[in-house]
Amino acid sequence: MKKEFIIHSLDEINSAAKQFLETIGEKRIINFNGKMGVGKTTFIKAICEVLNIKDNVCSPTFAIVNVYAIDDKRLQFSIGKEVYHFDFYRITNPTQALDIGIEEYFYSGNYCFLEWAENIKNFIPENCVTVDIIEQTDFSRKIIVHLDQ
Repeated sequence: MKKEFIIHSLDEINSAAKQFLETIGEKRIINFNGKMGVGKTTFIKAICEVLNIKDNVCSPTFAIVNVYAIDDKRLQFSIGKEVYHFDFYRITNPTQALDIGIEEYFYSGNYCFLEWAENIKNFIPENCVTVDIIEQTDFSRKIIVHLDQ
């Protein structure tokens, strides 16, 4: 199953993030695909805002993983207490991901948001949701959510 929606401007991004969380339901591992600069981290920031994360959400390019605490007192989406935001762009050998303990993160029950996951493709769990973010000619973003992969 696949669901698509368009984000025309940043004014719409939080609404799209809420719609996204409703679409994925109980799924917790999400792989965000798209060209550099297309807005993967920006969309993840919006999702984190909807999840009521108070931490500074930023790209974990150099840290590889950032951990954000969920303030879940008023949320219906979360079963976990944290969000793990990964950026595998700098991973040159997939086994480096094992060295940081990705399996523990992936099976924690918490949200795991992955960027540049193609660099660790053999370690991504089967229940992962794939999200393609594509810049349109009018500079809007098409979000394609693949739920059955």
